[in-house]
Amino acid sequence: MTSLCGSDCCGKCPRLAECGGCQKTEGRPFGGRCVAAEWVKTGGLAYFEQEKSRLIAECNALGIQGLALADLNLLNGFYVNLEYTLPNGTAVKLLEDDKVYLGNQIEQADSQRCYGIVGDESHILVCEYGCGGADPEILLYKKR
Repeated sequence: MTSLCGSDCCGKCPRLAECGGCQKTEGRPFGGRCVAAEWVKTGGLAYFEQEKSRLIAECNALGIQGLALADLNLLNGFYVNLEYTLPNGTAVKLLEDDKVYLGNQIEQADSQRCYGIVGDESHILVCEYGCGGADPEILLYKKR
């Protein structure tokens, strides 16, 4: 089974039975939106690839040392929606659990930490975290 964007994310998803699949839900897995499916519905596969390339370029232009993206993957919000502690002690989540984003993880050289990059049509989030998402810190959260 392929998704609307042509990837095989449905075939790789351990929660397919719970979600229903991209084709069956018309790009609204888990009841939320999928950024890739939205872009495909807006302008076809070429538009999706164009927007994905644009998002990669925007992330690479942020000037964060050691952050260089070659590709972005479809990531479920429930998997990447980490909880961050703000300076005032308040805990927040910035993403939606039922949405599918484009993102990636980049290991930092000479460190036990990674960069996590997540984006959609309206925002980019760059964070840093340890093994298994431990001690996440927001580096950048901005509107596109």
